[in-house]
Amino acid sequence: MSLPFFILLALVVGLALGYYAGRRSLADLRAEHERNWAEMRRNAELKAAEQREESDRRLELMAERLKTESERQMRERGTQLREENARQLDGILGPLRNGIQEMRNAVQQADRHHLDSMARLDESIKATLSQARFVGERADRLAAALTGENKTQGNFGELRLRTLLEDMGLERGVQFDEQWTVKDETGSVITDEETGRRLIPDVVLHFPDRRDVVIDSKVSLTAYRDYYEATTDEQRKSALDRHVKSLQQHVKQLSSKNYAGHLSADRSRLDFVVMYVFSDSALTLALTAAPGLWKEAYDKGVFITASQNLYALLRMLELSWKQQLQVENQQKIVDQVGVIVSR
Repeated sequence: MSLPFFILLALVVGLALGYYAGRRSLADLRAEHERNWAEMRRNAELKAAEQREESDRRLELMAERLKTESERQMRERGTQLREENARQLDGILGPLRNGIQEMRNAVQQADRHHLDSMARLDESIKATLSQARFVGERADRLAAALTGENKTQGNFGELRLRTLLEDMGLERGVQFDEQWTVKDETGSVITDEETGRRLIPDVVLHFPDRRDVVIDSKVSLTAYRDYYEATTDEQRKSALDRHVKSLQQHVKQLSSKNYAGHLSADRSRLDFVVMYVFSDSALTLALTAAPGLWKEAYDKGVFITASQNLYALLRMLELSWKQQLQVENQQKIVDQVGVIVSR
């Protein structure tokens, strides 16, 4: 073989060896690159996992801090709200407590006043017997000095009635009216069908429950005076009969006038009239002679009374007005409490 052949063969073998060596180096590089890439990806995944864990930890920490801060703010806000509510509640309950205390004091005072009033009424009723006897005796002495004219006696009865009203401290125009002309719903004056005279009761008592009571004091005691001036039993019997008949006649006249039916329609009228006999002994004498006189009168709507019972009636009127004022004062307190509560 010639030298050129060996040279060519050497070149071919060198090229083959170089190609083979080059291929191994490229494979190694590729394998190393893949290893490096896998390592980098693993490291990146680990780093990403670490970052996620760190991010989650930070988020949890932030959420915990937010929760703690929210709870703190809620506690502070709750404390503020409780304090504000306490102030507002105290602003409402303070006047309410004061109002309730005032109402309690008013009720207690009213109870004490009621007990005192009842005690005074009991004492007054007990004292009325002696006072009425004194009034009756004084009236008898004055009546004995009067003339026999019925008008004069009627005026004296009106005077005694007015004195009783004034002694009780009753207010004219509120608790009672005097010489009040009776009128119908149109304002026209009503007259007595028998006499044609105007109906003018001596006194009209006004109770706080809008009830009215008429009192008439025009009673003739001429026969009663004759009874004590009589010198014989026959004269006394005759005078006593005339005295009873005089009272019966006056009962009939009062019943026919029908005062209760003509009083103001907006008030509750009692179906009887008080017939005031200013002399207790005169009424006692008549009832002794005619025990059924009071029942006969009552059946006709007339209540016969002397100073003693009339005094008790006026006392009840006075107490009724006092109790009415107490109820009105208590209602004012209740209304004020209602206004406070509604706030």
